Amino acid sequence: MPPIFSFHNTAPQPTTTPRLSTGIAGLDTVLRGGLTPNRLYLLEGTPGTGKTTVALQFLRAGVARGDRCLYITLSETQQELVAAAATHDWSLDGIDVYELVNEAGLDLDSGQSILHPADMELNETTRNVMARVEELGPALIVFDSLSEMRLLAQSPLRYRRQILALKHFFANRECTVLLLDDKTSEPGDLQLHSIAHGVMSLDQYVQEFGPERRRVRVIKMRGIQFDGGYHDIRLQRGGMIVYPRLVAAEHHNNFVSDPLSTGVPALDDLIGGGLVPGTNTLLSGPSGAGKTTTAIRCVLTALERGGRVVYYLFDEGVGTLLTRSRLLGMDLQPYLDSGALEMRQVDPAELSPGEFSSAVRHAVETDGAKMLVIDSLNAYIQAMPGERFLMLHMHELLAYLNQRGVTTILILGQHGFIGEIRSDIDLSYLSDAVLLFRFFEAQGEILTAISALKSRTSAHGRMIREFRVAPGTGIRIGEALTDFEGVLSGVPTYRGTVALLDPDISDNN
Repeated sequence: MPPIFSFHNTAPQPTTTPRLSTGIAGLDTVLRGGLTPNRLYLLEGTPGTGKTTVALQFLRAGVARGDRCLYITLSETQQELVAAAATHDWSLDGIDVYELVNEAGLDLDSGQSILHPADMELNETTRNVMARVEELGPALIVFDSLSEMRLLAQSPLRYRRQILALKHFFANRECTVLLLDDKTSEPGDLQLHSIAHGVMSLDQYVQEFGPERRRVRVIKMRGIQFDGGYHDIRLQRGGMIVYPRLVAAEHHNNFVSDPLSTGVPALDDLIGGGLVPGTNTLLSGPSGAGKTTTAIRCVLTALERGGRVVYYLFDEGVGTLLTRSRLLGMDLQPYLDSGALEMRQVDPAELSPGEFSSAVRHAVETDGAKMLVIDSLNAYIQAMPGERFLMLHMHELLAYLNQRGVTTILILGQHGFIGEIRSDIDLSYLSDAVLLFRFFEAQGEILTAISALKSRTSAHGRMIREFRVAPGTGIRIGEALTDFEGVLSGVPTYRGTVALLDPDISDNN
Protein backbone atom coordinates (compact mmCIF):
# COMPACT_ATOMS: atom_id res chain seq x y z
CA MET A 1 0.00 0.00 0.00
CA PRO A 2 1.59 3.29 -1.04
CA PRO A 3 2.35 5.72 1.79
CA ILE A 4 0.32 8.88 2.01
CA PHE A 5 2.47 12.00 2.29
CA SER A 6 0.06 14.92 2.18
CA PHE A 7 -3.42 15.78 3.32
CA HIS A 8 -5.63 18.83 3.18
CA ASN A 9 -7.51 19.67 6.35
CA THR A 10 -10.80 21.38 5.57
CA ALA A 11 -11.39 22.61 9.12
CA PRO A 12 -11.60 26.41 9.46
CA GLN A 13 -8.30 28.12 10.23
CA PRO A 14 -8.73 30.79 12.91
CA THR A 15 -5.40 32.54 12.38
CA THR A 16 -3.18 33.72 9.56
CA THR A 17 0.04 33.66 11.60
CA PRO A 18 2.88 32.25 9.42
CA ARG A 19 3.74 28.68 10.33
CA LEU A 20 6.95 26.72 10.19
CA SER A 21 6.87 23.26 8.64
CA THR A 22 8.07 20.34 10.75
CA GLY A 23 9.25 18.58 7.60
CA ILE A 24 6.52 15.94 8.05
CA ALA A 25 3.38 16.71 6.04
CA GLY A 26 1.05 14.64 8.21
CA LEU A 27 2.36 16.29 11.38
CA ASP A 28 1.85 19.73 9.84
CA THR A 29 -1.76 18.71 9.18
CA VAL A 30 -2.20 17.71 12.83
CA LEU A 31 -0.78 21.11 13.80
CA ARG A 32 -3.13 22.90 11.36
CA GLY A 33 -0.21 24.25 9.36
CA GLY A 34 2.94 23.73 11.43
CA LEU A 35 4.77 25.38 14.31
CA THR A 36 4.77 29.02 15.36
CA PRO A 37 8.25 30.39 14.56
CA ASN A 38 10.71 31.64 17.19
CA ARG A 39 9.38 29.46 20.00
CA LEU A 40 10.76 26.61 22.11
CA TYR A 41 9.15 23.17 21.68
CA LEU A 42 9.54 19.87 23.47
CA LEU A 43 9.53 16.52 21.66
CA GLU A 44 9.45 13.68 24.15
CA GLY A 45 9.44 9.92 23.79
CA THR A 46 11.16 6.81 25.05
CA PRO A 47 14.21 5.52 23.14
CA GLY A 48 13.26 4.11 19.76
CA THR A 49 10.17 6.21 19.13
CA GLY A 50 11.79 8.30 16.40
CA LYS A 51 12.83 11.56 18.08
CA THR A 52 16.11 11.89 16.19
CA THR A 53 14.37 11.13 12.90
CA VAL A 54 11.83 13.90 13.52
CA ALA A 55 14.61 16.28 14.50
CA LEU A 56 16.55 15.59 11.31
CA GLN A 57 13.45 15.98 9.15
CA PHE A 58 12.75 19.29 10.90
CA LEU A 59 16.23 20.60 10.15
CA ARG A 60 16.30 19.24 6.58
CA ALA A 61 13.07 21.13 5.87
CA GLY A 62 14.80 24.26 7.15
CA VAL A 63 17.80 23.68 4.91
CA ALA A 64 15.44 23.32 1.94
CA ARG A 65 13.99 26.75 2.80
CA GLY A 66 17.45 28.26 3.07
CA ASP A 67 17.50 28.50 6.91
CA ARG A 68 20.69 28.12 8.93
CA CYS A 69 20.33 24.98 11.10
CA LEU A 70 22.23 23.79 14.16
CA TYR A 71 22.12 20.39 15.85
CA ILE A 72 23.47 20.52 19.43
CA THR A 73 24.11 17.01 20.72
CA LEU A 74 24.90 15.89 24.23
CA SER A 75 24.36 12.18 23.70
CA GLU A 76 25.49 11.31 20.17
CA THR A 77 28.60 12.04 18.16
CA GLN A 78 28.55 13.65 14.75
CA GLN A 79 29.56 10.32 13.22
CA GLU A 80 26.55 8.64 14.81
CA LEU A 81 24.23 11.33 13.46
CA VAL A 82 25.73 10.96 9.97
CA ALA A 83 25.17 7.21 10.17
CA ALA A 84 21.57 7.68 11.38
CA ALA A 85 20.87 10.05 8.49
CA ALA A 86 22.42 7.62 6.02
CA THR A 87 19.86 4.95 6.99
CA HIS A 88 17.25 7.25 5.44
CA ASP A 89 19.43 8.14 2.44
CA TRP A 90 19.91 11.62 3.89
CA SER A 91 22.97 13.78 4.33
CA LEU A 92 23.67 16.44 6.92
CA ASP A 93 24.76 18.97 4.33
CA GLY A 94 23.67 22.42 5.46
CA ILE A 95 23.28 21.32 9.11
CA ASP A 96 25.93 22.43 11.61
CA VAL A 97 26.54 19.82 14.31
CA TYR A 98 28.01 20.89 17.65
CA GLU A 99 29.04 18.14 20.06
CA LEU A 100 28.58 19.35 23.60
CA VAL A 101 30.22 16.19 24.94
CA ASN A 102 33.67 15.12 23.85
CA GLU A 103 36.61 13.33 25.42
CA ALA A 104 37.32 16.29 27.68
CA GLY A 105 33.72 17.43 27.96
CA LEU A 106 31.12 17.17 30.61
CA ASP A 107 31.74 14.60 33.31
CA LEU A 108 29.13 13.83 35.93
CA ASP A 109 31.82 12.82 38.43
CA SER A 110 33.40 16.25 38.18
CA GLY A 111 30.29 17.87 39.62
CA GLN A 112 30.04 20.37 36.80
CA SER A 113 26.75 22.00 35.96
CA ILE A 114 25.64 24.15 33.10
CA LEU A 115 24.33 26.65 35.63
CA HIS A 116 25.94 27.36 38.97
CA PRO A 117 23.29 27.15 41.72
CA ALA A 118 24.31 30.37 43.45
CA ASP A 119 24.46 33.16 40.90
CA MET A 120 23.25 31.25 37.78
CA GLU A 121 26.55 32.05 36.07
CA LEU A 122 27.01 29.94 32.96
CA ASN A 123 29.98 27.63 32.96
CA GLU A 124 32.50 27.40 30.18
CA THR A 125 30.65 24.69 28.25
CA THR A 126 27.43 26.65 28.10
CA ARG A 127 29.38 29.76 27.11
CA ASN A 128 30.74 27.77 24.16
CA VAL A 129 27.23 26.75 23.12
CA MET A 130 26.00 30.31 23.27
CA ALA A 131 29.05 31.53 21.43
CA ARG A 132 28.36 28.98 18.67
CA VAL A 133 24.74 30.10 18.41
CA GLU A 134 25.76 33.77 18.27
CA GLU A 135 28.42 32.97 15.69
CA LEU A 136 26.15 30.98 13.34
CA GLY A 137 22.88 32.80 13.95
CA PRO A 138 20.77 29.68 13.24
CA ALA A 139 17.05 29.96 12.58
CA LEU A 140 16.43 26.35 13.70
CA ILE A 141 18.07 24.55 16.61
CA VAL A 142 17.72 20.98 17.87
CA PHE A 143 18.93 20.29 21.39
CA ASP A 144 19.51 16.54 21.91
CA SER A 145 18.92 15.57 24.61
CA LEU A 146 17.78 16.94 27.95
CA SER A 147 18.34 13.74 29.91
CA GLU A 148 22.08 14.48 30.31
CA MET A 149 21.30 18.01 31.49
CA ARG A 150 18.86 16.60 34.02
CA LEU A 151 21.57 14.34 35.44
CA LEU A 152 24.12 17.12 35.58
CA ALA A 153 21.73 19.51 37.32
CA GLN A 154 21.29 17.04 40.21
CA SER A 155 18.18 18.84 41.46
CA PRO A 156 14.78 19.78 39.96
CA LEU A 157 15.25 23.47 40.83
CA ARG A 158 18.63 23.77 39.12
CA TYR A 159 17.35 21.81 36.13
CA ARG A 160 14.35 24.12 35.71
CA ARG A 161 16.58 27.17 35.92
CA GLN A 162 18.84 25.72 33.23
CA ILE A 163 15.92 25.24 30.85
CA LEU A 164 14.54 28.72 31.58
CA ALA A 165 17.94 30.31 30.97
CA LEU A 166 18.29 28.50 27.64
CA LYS A 167 14.74 29.47 26.68
CA HIS A 168 15.42 33.14 27.33
CA PHE A 169 18.72 33.00 25.50
CA PHE A 170 17.21 31.42 22.38
CA ALA A 171 14.13 33.68 22.49
CA ASN A 172 16.27 36.79 22.19
CA ARG A 173 17.85 35.47 18.98
CA GLU A 174 14.66 34.74 17.01
CA CYS A 175 15.26 31.05 16.53
CA THR A 176 12.93 28.05 16.73
CA VAL A 177 14.19 25.40 19.12
CA LEU A 178 13.25 21.73 19.37
CA LEU A 179 14.26 20.11 22.66
CA LEU A 180 14.43 16.30 22.71
CA ASP A 181 13.73 14.38 25.91
CA ASP A 182 13.69 10.62 26.50
CA LYS A 183 11.22 10.80 29.42
CA THR A 184 13.67 9.58 32.02
CA SER A 185 12.36 12.03 34.63
CA GLU A 186 10.14 11.03 37.49
CA PRO A 187 6.63 9.98 36.39
CA GLY A 188 4.30 12.96 36.46
CA ASP A 189 7.13 15.52 36.22
CA LEU A 190 5.64 18.24 34.00
CA GLN A 191 8.25 20.96 34.50
CA LEU A 192 9.27 20.92 30.86
CA HIS A 193 5.63 21.01 29.76
CA SER A 194 5.04 24.24 31.61
CA ILE A 195 8.12 25.93 30.15
CA ALA A 196 7.80 24.87 26.51
CA HIS A 197 5.55 26.70 24.05
CA GLY A 198 4.41 23.36 22.66
CA VAL A 199 4.77 19.70 23.59
CA MET A 200 4.60 16.66 21.31
CA SER A 201 4.86 13.10 22.60
CA LEU A 202 5.96 10.02 20.67
CA ASP A 203 4.81 6.63 21.86
CA GLN A 204 5.24 3.01 20.85
CA TYR A 205 3.54 -0.16 22.01
CA VAL A 206 3.90 -3.83 21.14
CA GLN A 207 1.00 -6.10 20.27
CA GLU A 208 0.94 -9.81 20.98
CA PHE A 209 1.61 -10.43 17.28
CA GLY A 210 3.10 -8.24 14.59
CA PRO A 211 5.47 -5.27 14.73
CA GLU A 212 5.39 -2.50 17.27
CA ARG A 213 3.00 0.36 16.63
CA ARG A 214 3.99 4.00 16.93
CA ARG A 215 1.86 7.08 17.42
CA VAL A 216 2.16 10.78 18.19
CA ARG A 217 0.08 13.09 20.34
CA VAL A 218 0.20 16.87 20.54
CA ILE A 219 -0.16 17.61 24.24
CA LYS A 220 0.07 21.36 24.13
CA MET A 221 0.39 24.22 21.65
CA ARG A 222 -0.03 27.76 22.88
CA GLY A 223 -2.10 30.07 20.71
CA ILE A 224 -2.96 27.63 17.90
CA GLN A 225 -5.53 24.95 17.33
CA PHE A 226 -4.45 21.38 16.65
CA ASP A 227 -5.99 17.96 16.18
CA GLY A 228 -5.86 16.24 19.54
CA GLY A 229 -5.67 12.56 20.34
CA TYR A 230 -3.32 9.91 19.03
CA HIS A 231 -2.24 9.81 15.40
CA ASP A 232 -0.63 6.68 13.98
CA ILE A 233 2.86 6.95 12.55
CA ARG A 234 5.16 4.74 10.53
CA LEU A 235 8.95 4.94 10.87
CA GLN A 236 10.60 3.66 7.73
CA ARG A 237 13.50 4.26 5.39
CA GLY A 238 13.04 7.78 4.12
CA GLY A 239 11.71 9.19 7.39
CA MET A 240 8.60 9.30 9.51
CA ILE A 241 5.07 9.39 8.10
CA VAL A 242 2.21 10.66 10.27
CA TYR A 243 -1.35 9.56 9.51
CA PRO A 244 -3.70 12.19 10.96
CA ARG A 245 -6.70 10.85 12.82
CA LEU A 246 -9.79 10.97 10.62
CA VAL A 247 -12.47 13.46 11.65
CA ALA A 248 -15.49 12.88 9.42
CA ALA A 249 -17.19 16.20 10.22
CA GLU A 250 -14.45 18.06 8.32
CA HIS A 251 -15.10 16.37 4.97
CA HIS A 252 -18.52 17.25 3.56
CA ASN A 253 -19.15 17.05 -0.17
CA ASN A 254 -22.11 17.47 -2.54
CA PHE A 255 -23.22 14.47 -4.61
CA VAL A 256 -26.24 12.90 -6.34
CA SER A 257 -27.90 10.16 -4.27
CA ASP A 258 -29.95 8.37 -6.92
CA PRO A 259 -29.88 4.54 -6.52
CA LEU A 260 -27.51 2.70 -8.86
CA SER A 261 -28.19 -0.83 -10.07
CA THR A 262 -26.18 -3.78 -8.76
CA GLY A 263 -26.47 -5.46 -12.17
CA VAL A 264 -28.96 -8.01 -10.83
CA PRO A 265 -32.59 -6.80 -11.05
CA ALA A 266 -33.79 -9.20 -8.37
CA LEU A 267 -31.11 -7.92 -5.99
CA ASP A 268 -32.08 -4.32 -6.78
CA ASP A 269 -35.68 -5.13 -5.85
CA LEU A 270 -34.55 -6.78 -2.63
CA ILE A 271 -32.62 -3.74 -1.37
CA GLY A 272 -35.11 -1.14 -2.58
CA GLY A 273 -33.85 -0.08 -6.00
CA GLY A 274 -30.08 -0.50 -5.87
CA LEU A 275 -27.02 0.85 -4.08
CA VAL A 276 -27.29 4.51 -3.09
CA PRO A 277 -24.17 6.75 -3.26
CA GLY A 278 -23.24 8.03 0.18
CA THR A 279 -24.36 4.83 1.93
CA ASN A 280 -22.73 1.61 3.03
CA THR A 281 -24.06 -1.91 2.66
CA LEU A 282 -23.08 -4.77 4.97
CA LEU A 283 -22.97 -8.28 3.48
CA SER A 284 -23.10 -10.66 6.43
CA GLY A 285 -23.10 -14.44 6.48
CA PRO A 286 -21.02 -17.62 6.90
CA SER A 287 -17.97 -18.41 4.82
CA GLY A 288 -18.79 -19.63 1.32
CA ALA A 289 -22.30 -18.20 1.18
CA GLY A 290 -21.54 -15.83 -1.72
CA LYS A 291 -20.77 -12.48 -0.06
CA THR A 292 -17.62 -11.76 -2.05
CA THR A 293 -19.23 -12.91 -5.31
CA THR A 294 -22.12 -10.50 -4.69
CA ALA A 295 -19.66 -7.69 -4.01
CA ILE A 296 -17.76 -8.48 -7.22
CA ARG A 297 -21.01 -8.33 -9.21
CA CYS A 298 -21.71 -4.86 -7.79
CA VAL A 299 -18.11 -3.79 -8.51
CA LEU A 300 -18.26 -4.98 -12.11
CA THR A 301 -21.52 -3.13 -12.71
CA ALA A 302 -20.01 0.08 -11.27
CA LEU A 303 -16.97 -0.32 -13.53
CA GLU A 304 -19.18 -0.87 -16.57
CA ARG A 305 -20.85 2.47 -15.77
CA GLY A 306 -17.45 4.14 -15.90
CA GLY A 307 -16.87 4.47 -12.17
CA ARG A 308 -13.61 4.01 -10.27
CA VAL A 309 -13.44 1.30 -7.60
CA VAL A 310 -10.93 0.43 -4.87
CA TYR A 311 -11.11 -3.08 -3.40
CA TYR A 312 -9.29 -3.75 -0.10
CA LEU A 313 -8.62 -7.47 0.21
CA PHE A 314 -7.70 -8.68 3.69
CA ASP A 315 -8.31 -12.43 3.39
CA GLU A 316 -8.20 -13.90 -0.11
CA GLY A 317 -5.30 -13.50 -2.51
CA VAL A 318 -5.77 -11.19 -5.48
CA GLY A 319 -4.88 -13.92 -7.97
CA THR A 320 -7.39 -16.38 -6.50
CA LEU A 321 -10.16 -13.78 -6.50
CA LEU A 322 -9.51 -12.78 -10.10
CA THR A 323 -9.47 -16.40 -11.26
CA ARG A 324 -12.73 -17.45 -9.66
CA SER A 325 -14.43 -14.21 -10.69
CA ARG A 326 -13.46 -14.87 -14.30
CA LEU A 327 -14.84 -18.42 -14.10
CA LEU A 328 -18.13 -16.96 -12.91
CA GLY A 329 -18.30 -14.72 -15.97
CA MET A 330 -17.07 -11.57 -14.21
CA ASP A 331 -13.66 -10.74 -15.67
CA LEU A 332 -12.02 -7.88 -13.76
CA GLN A 333 -8.61 -7.97 -15.43
CA PRO A 334 -9.38 -5.40 -18.18
CA TYR A 335 -10.40 -2.86 -15.53
CA LEU A 336 -7.25 -3.55 -13.52
CA ASP A 337 -5.20 -2.99 -16.66
CA SER A 338 -6.96 0.31 -17.40
CA GLY A 339 -6.61 1.58 -13.81
CA ALA A 340 -10.36 1.90 -13.22
CA LEU A 341 -10.12 -0.85 -10.58
CA GLU A 342 -7.47 -1.01 -7.89
CA MET A 343 -7.17 -4.09 -5.72
CA ARG A 344 -4.99 -3.71 -2.65
CA GLN A 345 -3.83 -6.77 -0.75
CA VAL A 346 -3.66 -5.76 2.91
CA ASP A 347 -1.78 -7.49 5.73
CA PRO A 348 -3.74 -6.62 8.89
CA ALA A 349 -0.76 -7.47 11.11
CA GLU A 350 1.25 -4.69 9.44
CA LEU A 351 -1.52 -2.12 9.17
CA SER A 352 -2.50 0.54 11.69
CA PRO A 353 -6.02 2.02 11.72
CA GLY A 354 -4.69 5.48 10.93
CA GLU A 355 -2.68 4.23 7.97
CA PHE A 356 -5.74 2.49 6.54
CA SER A 357 -8.00 5.53 6.89
CA SER A 358 -5.30 7.68 5.27
CA ALA A 359 -5.10 5.25 2.34
CA VAL A 360 -8.89 5.45 2.00
CA ARG A 361 -8.74 9.25 1.95
CA HIS A 362 -6.09 9.14 -0.75
CA ALA A 363 -8.21 6.74 -2.84
CA VAL A 364 -11.26 8.99 -2.55
CA GLU A 365 -9.77 12.49 -2.70
CA THR A 366 -6.82 11.91 -5.03
CA ASP A 367 -7.79 8.89 -7.14
CA GLY A 368 -11.51 9.71 -7.34
CA ALA A 369 -12.86 6.35 -6.16
CA LYS A 370 -16.68 6.20 -6.13
CA MET A 371 -17.04 2.66 -4.76
CA LEU A 372 -15.01 1.04 -2.02
CA VAL A 373 -15.07 -2.56 -0.79
CA ILE A 374 -13.59 -3.89 2.47
CA ASP A 375 -13.26 -7.68 2.29
CA SER A 376 -13.41 -8.61 5.03
CA LEU A 377 -13.97 -6.86 8.33
CA ASN A 378 -12.95 -10.01 10.22
CA ALA A 379 -9.30 -9.57 9.32
CA TYR A 380 -9.51 -5.81 9.70
CA ILE A 381 -10.74 -6.28 13.26
CA GLN A 382 -7.45 -7.96 14.08
CA ALA A 383 -5.60 -4.75 13.18
CA MET A 384 -7.47 -2.81 15.85
CA PRO A 385 -6.46 -2.54 19.53
CA GLY A 386 -9.95 -3.41 20.79
CA GLU A 387 -13.62 -3.62 19.93
CA ARG A 388 -14.47 -0.27 21.48
CA PHE A 389 -11.86 1.48 19.34
CA LEU A 390 -12.98 -0.44 16.27
CA MET A 391 -16.52 0.88 16.61
CA LEU A 392 -15.32 4.46 17.01
CA HIS A 393 -12.91 4.19 14.11
CA MET A 394 -15.44 2.52 11.83
CA HIS A 395 -18.01 5.17 12.72
CA GLU A 396 -15.65 7.94 11.58
CA LEU A 397 -14.52 6.04 8.47
CA LEU A 398 -18.05 5.19 7.30
CA ALA A 399 -19.32 8.69 8.07
CA TYR A 400 -16.46 10.12 6.02
CA LEU A 401 -17.20 7.84 3.05
CA ASN A 402 -20.91 8.63 3.23
CA GLN A 403 -20.27 12.37 3.28
CA ARG A 404 -18.00 12.07 0.24
CA GLY A 405 -20.73 10.25 -1.75
CA VAL A 406 -18.87 6.93 -1.90
CA THR A 407 -20.79 3.67 -2.22
CA THR A 408 -19.24 1.34 0.37
CA ILE A 409 -19.60 -2.43 0.61
CA LEU A 410 -18.53 -4.15 3.82
CA ILE A 411 -18.14 -7.92 4.07
CA LEU A 412 -18.44 -9.59 7.47
CA GLY A 413 -17.94 -13.32 7.88
CA GLN A 414 -19.92 -15.07 10.59
CA HIS A 415 -19.00 -18.16 12.61
CA GLY A 416 -20.99 -21.31 11.99
CA PHE A 417 -22.80 -22.70 8.98
CA ILE A 418 -26.23 -24.02 9.98
CA GLY A 419 -28.03 -23.35 13.20
CA GLU A 420 -26.51 -20.87 15.63
CA ILE A 421 -24.56 -18.16 13.80
CA ARG A 422 -22.51 -15.49 15.53
CA SER A 423 -20.29 -12.57 14.57
CA ASP A 424 -17.06 -11.18 16.01
CA ILE A 425 -18.72 -7.79 16.26
CA ASP A 426 -22.05 -6.17 15.45
CA LEU A 427 -21.76 -3.40 12.88
CA SER A 428 -25.38 -3.49 11.77
CA TYR A 429 -26.25 -0.22 13.52
CA LEU A 430 -23.50 1.56 11.55
CA SER A 431 -24.71 0.16 8.23
CA ASP A 432 -27.27 1.84 5.99
CA ALA A 433 -28.30 -1.48 4.44
CA VAL A 434 -27.78 -5.07 5.55
CA LEU A 435 -27.92 -8.19 3.36
CA LEU A 436 -27.99 -11.46 5.27
CA PHE A 437 -26.82 -14.76 3.76
CA ARG A 438 -27.84 -18.10 5.32
CA PHE A 439 -27.32 -21.77 4.50
CA PHE A 440 -30.34 -24.05 4.78
CA GLU A 441 -31.10 -27.68 4.09
CA ALA A 442 -33.74 -28.72 1.54
CA GLN A 443 -34.30 -31.92 -0.42
CA GLY A 444 -30.99 -33.34 0.70
CA GLU A 445 -29.01 -30.31 -0.51
CA ILE A 446 -27.30 -27.37 1.18
CA LEU A 447 -28.78 -24.21 -0.30
CA THR A 448 -28.31 -20.49 0.37
CA ALA A 449 -30.91 -17.88 1.24
CA ILE A 450 -30.55 -14.11 0.99
CA SER A 451 -32.64 -11.44 2.71
CA ALA A 452 -32.52 -7.69 3.25
CA LEU A 453 -32.74 -6.89 6.94
CA LYS A 454 -32.37 -3.13 6.71
CA SER A 455 -32.33 -0.16 4.35
CA ARG A 456 -32.28 3.42 5.55
CA THR A 457 -32.80 5.00 2.15
CA SER A 458 -35.82 3.14 0.73
CA ALA A 459 -38.45 0.48 1.34
CA HIS A 460 -36.77 -2.89 0.91
CA GLY A 461 -38.09 -6.35 0.24
CA ARG A 462 -38.71 -8.41 3.36
CA MET A 463 -38.99 -11.79 1.66
CA ILE A 464 -36.37 -14.49 2.00
CA ARG A 465 -35.15 -15.59 -1.43
CA GLU A 466 -32.99 -18.41 -2.67
CA PHE A 467 -29.48 -17.42 -3.75
CA ARG A 468 -27.13 -19.31 -6.03
CA VAL A 469 -23.64 -18.73 -7.40
CA ALA A 470 -23.86 -19.83 -11.01
CA PRO A 471 -20.69 -20.68 -12.98
CA GLY A 472 -20.54 -18.59 -16.13
CA THR A 473 -23.30 -16.20 -15.03
CA GLY A 474 -22.36 -14.79 -11.62
CA ILE A 475 -25.25 -14.85 -9.17
CA ARG A 476 -28.94 -15.75 -9.41
CA ILE A 477 -31.74 -14.88 -7.02
CA GLY A 478 -34.97 -16.88 -7.04
CA GLU A 479 -38.51 -16.29 -5.92
CA ALA A 480 -39.47 -15.74 -2.30
CA LEU A 481 -39.33 -18.94 -0.23
CA THR A 482 -42.97 -18.60 0.79
CA ASP A 483 -43.45 -22.34 1.26
CA PHE A 484 -40.58 -22.68 3.74
CA GLU A 485 -40.59 -21.93 7.44
CA GLY A 486 -37.47 -21.70 9.57
CA VAL A 487 -35.03 -20.90 6.75
CA LEU A 488 -32.94 -18.64 8.96
CA SER A 489 -32.59 -21.42 11.50
CA GLY A 490 -30.93 -23.57 8.83
CA VAL A 491 -33.42 -26.46 9.07
CA PRO A 492 -36.65 -25.27 7.43
CA THR A 493 -39.96 -27.02 6.98
CA TYR A 494 -41.40 -27.24 3.47
CA ARG A 495 -45.13 -26.58 3.32
CA GLY A 496 -45.95 -25.86 -0.33
CA THR A 497 -45.25 -26.34 -4.02
CA VAL A 498 -43.05 -23.38 -4.99
CA ALA A 499 -40.11 -24.72 -7.00
CA LEU A 500 -36.53 -23.92 -6.14
CA LEU A 501 -34.04 -22.50 -8.63
CA ASP A 502 -32.90 -24.92 -11.29
CA PRO A 503 -29.10 -24.98 -11.05
CA ASP A 504 -28.88 -25.79 -14.78
CA ILE A 505 -30.68 -22.60 -15.85
CA SER A 506 -28.29 -19.68 -16.46
CA ASP A 507 -30.44 -16.58 -16.30
CA ASN A 508 -28.82 -13.78 -14.31
CA ASN A 509 -31.81 -12.36 -12.45
